[in-house]
Amino acid sequence: MATDTTIPSTISHATVVHTTRIRRTFAYLSSFLFLITLVFLILVEIGCVSANRPVIASIYFIKLDLTNIIPRSVPNFRLVNSIARTLGLHDFYQVGLWNYCAGYGDQVTECSKPQKMYWFNPVEILLSELLAGASIALPSQITDALALVRTASRWMFALFLTGACLTLPTAILAPLAIHTRWASFPLTILTFLTAFTTTVASVIATAMFLIFKSAVQSAAETVNIQAEMGIKMFVFMWFAAGAAILGSLIHFAQCCCCTSVRDVRTGRRKGRRKAYRLFGRAGDIGATGAEEKPRARRRWMGRSV
Repeated sequence: MATDTTIPSTISHATVVHTTRIRRTFAYLSSFLFLITLVFLILVEIGCVSANRPVIASIYFIKLDLTNIIPRSVPNFRLVNSIARTLGLHDFYQVGLWNYCAGYGDQVTECSKPQKMYWFNPVEILLSELLAGASIALPSQITDALALVRTASRWMFALFLTGACLTLPTAILAPLAIHTRWASFPLTILTFLTAFTTTVASVIATAMFLIFKSAVQSAAETVNIQAEMGIKMFVFMWFAAGAAILGSLIHFAQCCCCTSVRDVRTGRRKGRRKAYRLFGRAGDIGATGAEEKPRARRRWMGRSV
Protein backbone atom coordinates (compact mmCIF):
# COMPACT_ATOMS: atom_id res chain seq x y z
CA MET A 1 0.00 0.00 0.00
CA ALA A 2 1.40 3.41 -0.93
CA THR A 3 2.38 5.69 1.90
CA ASP A 4 1.18 9.30 1.96
CA THR A 5 4.28 11.53 1.99
CA THR A 6 2.51 14.88 2.02
CA ILE A 7 2.89 17.04 5.09
CA PRO A 8 -0.12 18.91 6.45
CA SER A 9 -0.01 22.64 7.12
CA THR A 10 -0.68 22.08 10.81
CA ILE A 11 2.82 21.23 11.95
CA SER A 12 3.86 21.83 15.54
CA HIS A 13 6.44 24.49 16.28
CA ALA A 14 8.77 21.96 17.85
CA THR A 15 8.64 19.91 14.66
CA VAL A 16 9.50 22.93 12.52
CA VAL A 17 12.40 23.84 14.77
CA HIS A 18 13.89 20.36 14.60
CA THR A 19 13.30 19.83 10.88
CA THR A 20 15.23 23.04 10.14
CA ARG A 21 17.97 22.43 12.70
CA ILE A 22 20.75 22.15 10.10
CA ARG A 23 19.79 25.43 8.43
CA ARG A 24 19.50 27.15 11.79
CA THR A 25 22.94 25.92 12.82
CA PHE A 26 24.62 27.24 9.69
CA ALA A 27 22.69 30.53 9.77
CA TYR A 28 23.77 31.23 13.35
CA LEU A 29 27.30 30.07 12.52
CA SER A 30 27.51 32.58 9.68
CA SER A 31 26.23 35.32 11.99
CA PHE A 32 28.93 34.40 14.51
CA LEU A 33 31.59 34.45 11.78
CA PHE A 34 30.61 37.96 10.75
CA LEU A 35 30.74 39.08 14.38
CA ILE A 36 34.31 37.73 14.45
CA THR A 37 34.99 39.68 11.25
CA LEU A 38 33.65 42.84 12.88
CA VAL A 39 35.85 42.44 15.96
CA PHE A 40 39.01 41.97 13.91
CA LEU A 41 38.13 44.84 11.57
CA ILE A 42 37.65 47.12 14.57
CA LEU A 43 41.14 46.16 15.75
CA VAL A 44 42.47 47.01 12.29
CA GLU A 45 40.64 50.34 12.33
CA ILE A 46 41.87 51.45 15.76
CA GLY A 47 45.43 50.17 15.35
CA CYS A 48 48.16 52.75 15.91
CA VAL A 49 45.77 55.65 16.69
CA SER A 50 46.96 56.40 20.23
CA ALA A 51 50.35 56.60 21.91
CA ASN A 52 48.77 56.35 25.38
CA ARG A 53 47.51 52.79 24.87
CA PRO A 54 50.44 50.41 24.27
CA VAL A 55 48.20 47.58 23.05
CA ILE A 56 46.66 49.77 20.34
CA ALA A 57 50.01 51.35 19.49
CA SER A 58 51.48 47.87 18.89
CA ILE A 59 49.06 47.24 16.00
CA TYR A 60 50.58 48.64 12.80
CA PHE A 61 51.17 47.77 9.14
CA ILE A 62 54.89 48.51 8.94
CA LYS A 63 57.58 49.92 11.22
CA LEU A 64 60.56 51.88 9.94
CA ASP A 65 63.59 51.83 12.25
CA LEU A 66 65.87 54.88 11.74
CA THR A 67 68.08 54.26 14.77
CA ASN A 68 71.11 53.62 12.57
CA ILE A 69 70.02 55.47 9.45
CA ILE A 70 73.61 56.10 8.40
CA PRO A 71 75.21 52.84 7.15
CA ARG A 72 78.45 51.47 8.55
CA SER A 73 80.26 52.27 5.31
CA VAL A 74 80.15 55.98 6.17
CA PRO A 75 83.07 57.24 8.31
CA ASN A 76 82.09 58.08 11.89
CA PHE A 77 78.63 56.55 11.32
CA ARG A 78 77.98 56.24 15.06
CA LEU A 79 78.54 59.93 15.62
CA VAL A 80 76.39 60.88 12.65
CA ASN A 81 73.55 58.64 13.85
CA SER A 82 73.63 60.28 17.27
CA ILE A 83 73.47 63.69 15.60
CA ALA A 84 70.43 62.58 13.55
CA ARG A 85 68.34 62.32 16.72
CA THR A 86 69.36 65.80 17.83
CA LEU A 87 68.19 67.13 14.47
CA GLY A 88 64.66 65.94 15.25
CA LEU A 89 64.42 62.40 13.87
CA HIS A 90 62.69 59.72 15.93
CA ASP A 91 64.14 56.24 16.28
CA PHE A 92 61.18 54.63 14.54
CA TYR A 93 57.94 55.34 12.70
CA GLN A 94 55.02 52.91 12.44
CA VAL A 95 52.05 53.18 10.11
CA GLY A 96 48.37 52.63 10.87
CA LEU A 97 45.20 53.00 8.81
CA TRP A 98 44.44 56.55 10.00
CA ASN A 99 47.86 57.95 10.95
CA TYR A 100 51.41 57.15 12.02
CA CYS A 101 53.13 56.95 15.38
CA ALA A 102 56.77 57.62 16.32
CA GLY A 103 59.00 57.07 19.32
CA TYR A 104 62.38 56.38 20.82
CA GLY A 105 63.78 52.99 21.80
CA ASP A 106 60.76 50.71 22.27
CA GLN A 107 58.42 53.44 23.51
CA VAL A 108 55.83 55.16 21.32
CA THR A 109 55.93 58.84 22.30
CA GLU A 110 53.54 60.52 19.87
CA CYS A 111 51.03 59.85 17.11
CA SER A 112 49.85 62.11 14.33
CA LYS A 113 46.26 63.29 14.14
CA PRO A 114 44.01 60.65 12.50
CA GLN A 115 42.74 61.63 9.07
CA LYS A 116 40.57 59.94 6.47
CA MET A 117 42.17 58.56 3.31
CA TYR A 118 45.52 58.66 5.07
CA TRP A 119 48.70 57.61 3.27
CA PHE A 120 52.18 57.38 4.73
CA ASN A 121 54.64 59.87 3.20
CA PRO A 122 58.04 59.41 4.91
CA VAL A 123 59.65 62.26 2.94
CA GLU A 124 57.12 64.81 4.14
CA ILE A 125 57.21 63.48 7.70
CA LEU A 126 60.99 63.48 8.03
CA LEU A 127 61.36 66.95 6.52
CA SER A 128 58.67 68.32 8.85
CA GLU A 129 60.46 66.92 11.93
CA LEU A 130 63.98 68.05 11.10
CA LEU A 131 65.21 71.31 12.53
CA ALA A 132 65.08 74.39 10.31
CA GLY A 133 67.75 74.24 7.64
CA ALA A 134 68.35 70.48 8.03
CA SER A 135 67.44 68.06 5.26
CA ILE A 136 67.72 64.39 4.38
CA ALA A 137 67.77 62.80 0.95
CA LEU A 138 66.01 59.46 0.66
CA PRO A 139 67.06 57.14 -2.17
CA SER A 140 65.01 56.90 -5.35
CA GLN A 141 63.88 53.34 -4.50
CA ILE A 142 61.83 54.74 -1.63
CA THR A 143 60.54 57.90 -3.32
CA ASP A 144 59.49 55.97 -6.44
CA ALA A 145 57.35 53.66 -4.33
CA LEU A 146 55.42 56.58 -2.80
CA ALA A 147 53.11 56.96 -5.82
CA LEU A 148 52.00 53.36 -5.36
CA VAL A 149 51.61 53.84 -1.61
CA ARG A 150 49.44 56.93 -2.11
CA THR A 151 46.96 55.30 -4.49
CA ALA A 152 46.85 51.91 -2.78
CA SER A 153 46.47 53.41 0.71
CA ARG A 154 43.33 55.29 -0.28
CA TRP A 155 41.72 52.23 -1.82
CA MET A 156 42.72 50.19 1.23
CA PHE A 157 41.22 52.77 3.59
CA ALA A 158 37.91 52.94 1.68
CA LEU A 159 37.57 49.15 1.42
CA PHE A 160 38.37 48.47 5.09
CA LEU A 161 35.86 51.11 6.19
CA THR A 162 33.19 49.78 3.82
CA GLY A 163 33.76 46.23 5.01
CA ALA A 164 33.46 47.27 8.66
CA CYS A 165 30.19 49.14 7.95
CA LEU A 166 28.69 46.15 6.09
CA THR A 167 29.70 43.55 8.66
CA LEU A 168 27.36 44.58 11.49
CA PRO A 169 24.09 44.54 9.47
CA THR A 170 25.26 41.30 7.84
CA ALA A 171 25.70 39.64 11.23
CA ILE A 172 22.28 40.87 12.38
CA LEU A 173 20.38 39.86 9.24
CA ALA A 174 22.07 36.49 8.71
CA PRO A 175 19.50 34.46 10.77
CA LEU A 176 16.71 35.59 8.40
CA ALA A 177 17.88 32.85 6.04
CA ILE A 178 16.30 30.33 8.41
CA HIS A 179 12.77 31.26 7.38
CA THR A 180 12.90 31.28 3.59
CA ARG A 181 15.26 30.77 0.67
CA TRP A 182 14.14 34.11 -0.76
CA ALA A 183 16.06 35.80 2.07
CA SER A 184 19.20 33.83 1.22
CA PHE A 185 19.65 35.48 -2.18
CA PRO A 186 19.90 39.14 -1.00
CA LEU A 187 21.87 37.99 2.03
CA THR A 188 24.30 36.20 -0.27
CA ILE A 189 24.86 39.46 -2.16
CA LEU A 190 25.37 41.36 1.11
CA THR A 191 27.74 38.76 2.53
CA PHE A 192 29.66 38.63 -0.77
CA LEU A 193 30.18 42.41 -0.70
CA THR A 194 31.37 42.19 2.91
CA ALA A 195 33.82 39.39 2.13
CA PHE A 196 34.93 41.05 -1.12
CA THR A 197 35.75 44.44 0.39
CA THR A 198 37.53 42.93 3.39
CA THR A 199 39.56 40.48 1.31
CA VAL A 200 40.55 42.98 -1.38
CA ALA A 201 41.60 45.49 1.29
CA SER A 202 43.75 42.81 2.93
CA VAL A 203 45.33 41.88 -0.40
CA ILE A 204 46.10 45.53 -1.19
CA ALA A 205 47.62 46.12 2.26
CA THR A 206 49.76 42.99 2.08
CA ALA A 207 51.04 43.67 -1.43
CA MET A 208 51.63 47.38 -0.88
CA PHE A 209 53.64 47.08 2.32
CA LEU A 210 55.63 44.12 1.03
CA ILE A 211 56.63 46.21 -1.99
CA PHE A 212 57.43 49.19 0.25
CA LYS A 213 59.52 47.00 2.55
CA SER A 214 61.41 45.63 -0.44
CA ALA A 215 62.09 49.18 -1.67
CA VAL A 216 63.43 50.20 1.73
CA GLN A 217 65.69 47.15 1.98
CA SER A 218 67.05 47.69 -1.53
CA ALA A 219 68.31 51.11 -0.44
CA ALA A 220 70.36 49.73 2.47
CA GLU A 221 73.66 50.91 0.98
CA THR A 222 72.47 54.53 0.91
CA VAL A 223 70.43 54.74 4.11
CA ASN A 224 70.25 52.05 6.77
CA ILE A 225 66.49 51.94 7.39
CA GLN A 226 65.09 48.70 8.79
CA ALA A 227 61.52 47.82 7.80
CA GLU A 228 59.43 45.43 9.89
CA MET A 229 55.93 44.20 9.04
CA GLY A 230 53.32 44.39 11.80
CA ILE A 231 52.39 40.76 12.47
CA LYS A 232 49.37 41.60 14.64
CA MET A 233 47.78 43.84 12.04
CA PHE A 234 48.14 41.30 9.24
CA VAL A 235 46.87 38.44 11.43
CA PHE A 236 43.81 40.49 12.41
CA MET A 237 42.91 41.56 8.88
CA TRP A 238 43.37 38.08 7.36
CA PHE A 239 41.36 36.47 10.17
CA ALA A 240 38.61 38.98 9.35
CA ALA A 241 38.83 38.17 5.64
CA GLY A 242 38.81 34.41 6.25
CA ALA A 243 35.77 34.56 8.54
CA ALA A 244 33.91 36.77 6.05
CA ILE A 245 34.67 34.41 3.15
CA LEU A 246 33.48 31.38 5.12
CA GLY A 247 30.29 33.17 6.19
CA SER A 248 29.60 34.20 2.59
CA LEU A 249 30.06 30.62 1.34
CA ILE A 250 27.56 29.39 3.94
CA HIS A 251 24.90 31.78 2.66
CA PHE A 252 25.66 30.87 -0.94
CA ALA A 253 25.11 27.20 -0.08
CA GLN A 254 21.84 27.99 1.72
CA CYS A 255 20.33 29.25 -1.52
CA CYS A 256 19.85 25.63 -2.58
CA CYS A 257 20.69 23.49 0.45
CA CYS A 258 19.13 22.89 3.88
CA THR A 259 15.39 23.00 4.58
CA SER A 260 13.90 26.37 5.51
CA VAL A 261 10.84 27.04 7.67
CA ARG A 262 8.83 27.98 4.58
CA ASP A 263 9.79 24.70 2.91
CA VAL A 264 8.37 22.74 5.83
CA ARG A 265 5.21 24.84 6.12
CA THR A 266 4.42 24.53 2.40
CA GLY A 267 5.41 20.86 2.22
CA ARG A 268 8.13 21.39 -0.41
CA ARG A 269 10.70 19.70 1.78
CA LYS A 270 10.37 17.64 4.92
CA GLY A 271 13.72 18.29 6.54
CA ARG A 272 14.81 15.90 9.27
CA ARG A 273 12.31 13.01 9.25
CA LYS A 274 13.23 12.08 12.80
CA ALA A 275 11.53 15.24 14.02
CA TYR A 276 8.12 13.99 12.85
CA ARG A 277 8.52 10.81 14.86
CA LEU A 278 9.64 12.73 17.96
CA PHE A 279 7.24 15.68 17.90
CA GLY A 280 4.56 14.85 15.40
CA ARG A 281 2.02 17.42 14.18
CA ALA A 282 0.19 20.21 15.93
CA GLY A 283 -2.69 18.83 17.95
CA ASP A 284 -1.27 15.32 18.24
CA ILE A 285 -1.80 13.50 21.52
CA GLY A 286 1.00 13.10 24.04
CA ALA A 287 3.23 15.26 26.12
CA THR A 288 5.88 15.43 23.40
CA GLY A 289 3.35 16.24 20.69
CA ALA A 290 3.74 12.83 19.05
CA GLU A 291 0.79 10.54 18.57
CA GLU A 292 0.69 7.81 21.19
CA LYS A 293 0.38 4.28 19.89
CA PRO A 294 -1.26 1.44 21.89
CA ARG A 295 1.32 -0.71 23.59
CA ALA A 296 1.44 -4.33 22.46
CA ARG A 297 0.72 -6.80 25.24
CA ARG A 298 3.39 -9.26 26.10
CA ARG A 299 2.47 -12.93 26.23
CA TRP A 300 3.75 -15.26 28.94
CA MET A 301 3.05 -18.97 28.84
CA GLY A 302 0.33 -18.43 26.21
CA ARG A 303 -1.44 -15.73 28.28
CA SER A 304 -1.59 -11.98 27.76
CA VAL A 305 0.08 -9.95 30.46
